[in-house]
Amino acid sequence: MAAHKIIIDTDPGQDDAVAILLALASPELDVLALTCVAGNVPLDLTTCNARKIAELAGRPDLPIYAGCDRPLARPLVTAEQVHGASGLDGPDLPEPSMPLAKGHGVDFIVDTVRREAPGTVTLVAIGPLTNVATALTRAPDISARLGRIVLMGGAHFAGGNVTPAAEFNIHVDPHAAKLVFACGAPLTVLPLDVTYKALVTPARTTAFRDIGTPVGTAVAALTDAPHRHNTEKFGAPGVPLHDPCTITYLLRPDLFRGRHINVEVETGSDLTLGMTVADWWGVTTRAPNATFLTEVDADALFSLLTERLARL
Repeated sequence: MAAHKIIIDTDPGQDDAVAILLALASPELDVLALTCVAGNVPLDLTTCNARKIAELAGRPDLPIYAGCDRPLARPLVTAEQVHGASGLDGPDLPEPSMPLAKGHGVDFIVDTVRREAPGTVTLVAIGPLTNVATALTRAPDISARLGRIVLMGGAHFAGGNVTPAAEFNIHVDPHAAKLVFACGAPLTVLPLDVTYKALVTPARTTAFRDIGTPVGTAVAALTDAPHRHNTEKFGAPGVPLHDPCTITYLLRPDLFRGRHINVEVETGSDLTLGMTVADWWGVTTRAPNATFLTEVDADALFSLLTERLARL
């Protein structure tokens, strides 16, 4: 069976790094490129971090593109308080030697989706949705050619993690998210409701370290920062590993549960800006536009992740 072609749109970010490594360790996936966006840290750092991760994985050949450096309609909000000043605090990774690919990430997305056979390319969006929305706006025809958009973002029952109502990726660029949710392409959403159940505990970090390779050591360092373990919030000593849930879904969709529902993004309220309004109970007449996942087998997810990282 041919590998599943994916483009990862990313703002690395510790959990982005783990998601990218998982994808590169999985022969079922053909990672065509990384397209970088401003989010967890500004664009110059996300592009640098993406190249560090590719080199760590032994993939200096992987095309990595710079994309949009700011949201569509509001100032950039970043998350150094979570990911550190570099965005990849934890491991001591060397500065990358591989260059950025020539051209803009949005152009790469458009050209690739138009070039490949319809339905064969999946966009995996694990940062703010600025690049994806810009591509869909410039080239509306690609929405019908995409196999699927799989994104980490939003929340319903879990509430927000940057405001009471909004999850970070959606909050950074809610106007882009609104365009993506309305584009008509098949959409799978991994919100906080599911990622809050995929906790990196000390035992799971130890399993990464015990791989005994540079990748295992780096992933342990990415997930082992003491401030990232919050027993009071999550009911266990751990931190959510958000973005790798998207790649795990592509590899093992049977590990997840959710519903196909309508999800809209709030852009008109200062109080709830970036809220993903999920019609979980079907109380409106709005047509379903997203598969919204809320359950995951976390033990199986971390077993898969550890086994795959050991291949790099």
